[in-house]
Amino acid sequence: MYKQPNFFDLTKRYEALSKFGDPLEKLEEAIDFEIFRKDLQRALQFSPRLKGGRTPYDCVLMFKILIIQTLYNLSDAQIEFQIKDRLSFMRFLELELGDRVPDATTVWLYRERLGKRMNKKFTRFDRSAM
Repeated sequence: MYKQPNFFDLTKRYEALSKFGDPLEKLEEAIDFEIFRKDLQRALQFSPRLKGGRTPYDCVLMFKILIIQTLYNLSDAQIEFQIKDRLSFMRFLELELGDRVPDATTVWLYRERLGKRMNKKFTRFDRSAM
């Protein structure tokens, strides 16, 4: 039988994850990912949208997805599934249950778009983590 979730169920689950020592929560506390925003925006250089279509995903969100993908050695299809499945991933990415999740193709396109600049971003990421 399916039980209707109440307001505090998600909060309780997040608290339980924190008690287990969620490594992504520790990573979030250690690194201010906003410092990468300007560099990521420059690297991605999306053109202004004239008509229709969805707005691009937030560049910091996508960067954090690429970090999770690397840390957990996940394929593009697996990162899409795991974001939808894992509360720890959703919390790290600041996504709510009803939010859109980038699909595997979108993850691939962002990684390709960042291309050679990705190494520079991860070098800066590594320095800020120390």
